[in-house]
Formats: sequence, C-alpha cells, structure tokens
Amino acid sequence: MNTILKLEHIQKYYGNEGNITKAIKDISFSVKYGEFLGIMGASGSGKTTLLNCISTVDTVSAGHIFLEDTDITEIKPNALARFRRENLGFIFQDFNLLDTLTISENIALALAIGHTPARKVEPLVSDMAEKLNISDILNKYPYQVSGGQKQRCACARAIISNPKLLLADEPTGALDSHSSQMLLSTLQSINEQLNTTILMVTHDAFTASYANRILFLKDGEIFTELCKGNDSRAAFFHKILHVLTIIGGGQSHVC
Repeated sequence: MNTILKLEHIQKYYGNEGNITKAIKDISFSVKYGEFLGIMGASGSGKTTLLNCISTVDTVSAGHIFLEDTDITEIKPNALARFRRENLGFIFQDFNLLDTLTISENIALALAIGHTPARKVEPLVSDMAEKLNISDILNKYPYQVSGGQKQRCACARAIISNPKLLLADEPTGALDSHSSQMLLSTLQSINEQLNTTILMVTHDAFTASYANRILFLKDGEIFTELCKGNDSRAAFFHKILHVLTIIGGGQSHVC
C-alpha cells in the first residue's frame, strides 16, 4: 500500500519567548491509502492540535506534512482554502450544518463550492444519500432530524467530493450510544467500500475500536500504537482499554 499522508518531526508551540508551551513534540508517522487510523489520548495530550496541523487550520512550528507529494506546511496562506476544498473532507462533533438549508442542500453545498456542473449535483446527492441511508430526509431541515441523521448528512457532505483524506474530530461526541454505533458503522463502510482514508480523533475506546490502527498520544508525543490485525473488534477494544489505563484514559463498553 502506498503512503497518502506523512508527518516528519512535527512540533507545535504556543506562547512567546520565556513562556513557551510545546503542544506537539517531534511527532512522525505515516498513513496508508485506505487506512482507518485513530488518534487517542487524554485531554491535553495534543490530539486535536495534531489534527489542526494536518488540516492546515493551525500551521506547524517545525517539521513537514506531506499529503501525497504536496508539502502542506509549504502552501501559501492564500492557497490553503483551495487545497483543503480539493483534498480534505471534515466531520465535526457539532455537525456544522446550515439550519436554513435542507439536508439535500447541505450535502450539495460542497459540490457547489467546488463548481460541480448543476446537472450533476442532484444525481450525486441522491446516490450519496442512498449509500448513507438518509434518502428519506433529504427535503427536511437539520432541526427536523436526529443527531445521528445530522452526522450522516455531515459524512455525506464530507465525502461527496471524493477527498483524499477524511478528518473526523470526535465525530460521536454529540451522539447517544445508538446513534454513535450507527455512525461508526457508516464510517467503517465508507472506509471498506469506498476505500476512503480516514483519520479520526477520539477519546472514547468504543469509537476507536472501529479503526484499523490507533496512535496513542501522551504529553504531545506518541506513546505507543496498536494495530487491529485479525483481532475481533471486542478484543481490540480491550487492548485499547489496557493502553488507556496505562496512560490515564477513560473507559466505555462494547458488546
């Protein structure tokens, strides 16, 4: 498998001389095409800062990040928006949907921004909605549907433009347990059926158990990693809990 994302000696500082906080301390790793990678760690471990560095929301203080052959850290500020639009998909904890647009229009927004021809928009939205089982709510508004349906709409919007990398920041954080499980099954299907590369930040072991590999952060550094391999999800979940116990994480339950 080829590498799609590569981080080399990434560092991120906050503050000024004499009062500097190192949020990320010399992190390096790679992500393969079609991989579902989880990033875990306690609050303050640097996982969200790391995601921000990758998504170019927050420029790194040192090091390099490559998405395929492009060094993200070298992109000029006026070119960042276009780069993100053409290469990255985002799923946020709070959905980030527009309440004045229908579910269909929220999904189509990503296509409109990317200047997709109007005649192609409706077929693409319909096809994506069918894949994510939200065809029956396309004409409804976000305030008329459940949290799980909102998040599946956000998934559809994130992947409809075929991004090279899907970034998910605590995607189940605002969902109940049933909606979380449905969303995670959806992400797993997106990864397996569409071969979408996913990088997901989470503090929850149940959520992380859907990934194929997990990097654990502690105090801004990679503490260790786990690969699912041939383990069942339940077995992988218990291995995750064991590492979290060591580094001071939380617990959840899996059936």
